[in-house]
Amino acid sequence: MADCVLEQLKSQPAWLLILFSLGFLSLLKLSLSILKWFYVNFLRPGKNLKKYGSWALITGPTDGIGKAFAFQLARKGLNLILVGRNPDKLKEVSESIKAKYGSIQITNVVVDFSGDLDDGVSRIKETIEGLDVGVLINNVGVSYPYARFLHEVDDKLLSDLIKVNVEGTTKVTRAVLPGMVQRKRGAIVPLYVATKMASIRRSSFFVPSTDAYARAALRWIGYEPRCTPYWPHTLVWALTYSLPESVVDAWRLKFCLGIRKRGQLKDSRKKE
Repeated sequence: MADCVLEQLKSQPAWLLILFSLGFLSLLKLSLSILKWFYVNFLRPGKNLKKYGSWALITGPTDGIGKAFAFQLARKGLNLILVGRNPDKLKEVSESIKAKYGSIQITNVVVDFSGDLDDGVSRIKETIEGLDVGVLINNVGVSYPYARFLHEVDDKLLSDLIKVNVEGTTKVTRAVLPGMVQRKRGAIVPLYVATKMASIRRSSFFVPSTDAYARAALRWIGYEPRCTPYWPHTLVWALTYSLPESVVDAWRLKFCLGIRKRGQLKDSRKKE
């Protein structure tokens, strides 16, 4: 039968064979991509994060994704350094984690990233001195109350956005990185998620709970440098890339303008 197929192919014009080959290669590439997607999202095991170090440092661990990361890392047996601005919330989260995972150690560091940042980073350096910090979760961040154009952002908020989201994350990373370089191991997650600030009331298929996202994200550490940890988001990503950029930009603008309008109406009602 194979001989018959070969003879049939030989009798076809060259241009048809070229098209057939290109189609076959395209189908093969698509099939391999789908198989890889299925493997990395559902079958590939996560790394043993304790191999990076016995301690994990998390900024912004008292709410949302940061809190979920703290619990998930504790579940994996890592000791925690929790960095936040509210000592009462830090204590509450620490006690909740200790109640569930009593064998781990937890150290709290009070730092207001919108305040005296240099003093706060100095306290972080003192705390991690001599500790095997193998995982850094850069989660702290601030955002707009709702979507705004740049010229509508007041000076205080703009200053906080830059200081907390950019300068704070950079300086904390710079404080932790030397130890990782010296030990030749470590994982840094340059994460910023606005789950709590976005006022998301409930999870859905495309909007994961904080625990679901944290579990998914930790499974990707040690693999690709850029990823979409929560697999339904890969469907959105694929759809976005399949559409013309102008269409996607128009939808994004309309969506954000809707959020902006609702926010402005809410502000106007407060002033009445």
